[in-house]
Amino acid sequence: MLFALLGDVTSSSRALRQLRAMADAGLAVTVTQTASPRDPGALPDGVTAQVLPVPPGGGPKAFWHAHRAVRSAAMRHPAGLYWASDLYTLPALAAAAQRHGGALAYDSRELYAGLDSAHGRPWVGTAWGTLERWVAPRADAVVTVGDAIADRLADRYGIPRPTVLYNAPEVPAALPDRTALRRALSLPADGRMVVLYQGLFRDGRGLPALVEATRAVEGVRLVLIGEGALADSVAEAGKDLGDRLVVHPFVPPDRLAALTPGADLGACLIEPLTESLRLSLPNKLFEYLAAGVPVLASPLPEIRAVVGQGVGVLADPRDAGAVAAALRTALDPRLRARWAAAAPAVLAPYTWNEGRRTFRALLDRLLPPT
Repeated sequence: MLFALLGDVTSSSRALRQLRAMADAGLAVTVTQTASPRDPGALPDGVTAQVLPVPPGGGPKAFWHAHRAVRSAAMRHPAGLYWASDLYTLPALAAAAQRHGGALAYDSRELYAGLDSAHGRPWVGTAWGTLERWVAPRADAVVTVGDAIADRLADRYGIPRPTVLYNAPEVPAALPDRTALRRALSLPADGRMVVLYQGLFRDGRGLPALVEATRAVEGVRLVLIGEGALADSVAEAGKDLGDRLVVHPFVPPDRLAALTPGADLGACLIEPLTESLRLSLPNKLFEYLAAGVPVLASPLPEIRAVVGQGVGVLADPRDAGAVAAALRTALDPRLRARWAAAAPAVLAPYTWNEGRRTFRALLDRLLPPT
């Protein structure tokens, strides 16, 4: 089978989970991607990666270059199943599936008609929505990340309701090492509550309010792990915090999973800038809970449905005062312990332990035994 993604699959925990399940099912998988693997050892046996030379940049020109490269590679690759891991690779794989007679699957990992990039630029969302409306109905199967987005896609495009595969990891069998984060980043043992944000440093993630709230609550140390356009501005904004703000570069998913359990609280402060963000159920939300870390989160409907079950505290990500008040509430270690104790039961319906079975059944349907 052929699996395609714009970017690097080893930087995507969702793609890695799916590829490992495909390999476990005995499938020979070729990955076509547009960036060099940042963690080549993360690819399972039976999966080979093909990196396509694509000029850097964004916008329509970059998409056109990527589309042409992926289409050219896919057309030369007969396969029983073509798996488009995003909208950007879907048109190319749809053409290859039509030529070679393979099945086509599409992972709508976001609501592309309401992407971050469409904030303040409605024509961007219109363009992606038009593309998706044209090509998504050609897929033999569509999967997505949450129930609200599944409903939107079905209503919008008149397709069967997509299969939901949450962005949740497998629950670890062994108790996590809760000292790895502090050791790796040499955090002082001064009793401060460690608040972790892991992910992209970009608009809509509540980072300005989180830094400002940390300034207001002396008992907090904020650790930001990731990369993105706001990295420098966030570090500059928190310069006066000294060692109470730690900004660390991107860590690949497998290695990051070993660090997350060392936090006392995980931040998931998504701002409702676009429809995709309003309906999101981010990786980080489930990664914190799987690590036994309670959550400081936005009161958006999908996120509230999880966190409101007693695994953390909610705050408006656009209001630094509200975020500071939530941090003060979370300073109580007994309260955090109750939240952490509730996490396994709340997380259970979303985990990859459950999702893997759904995913394997989908593969069996798309690739019947020969």
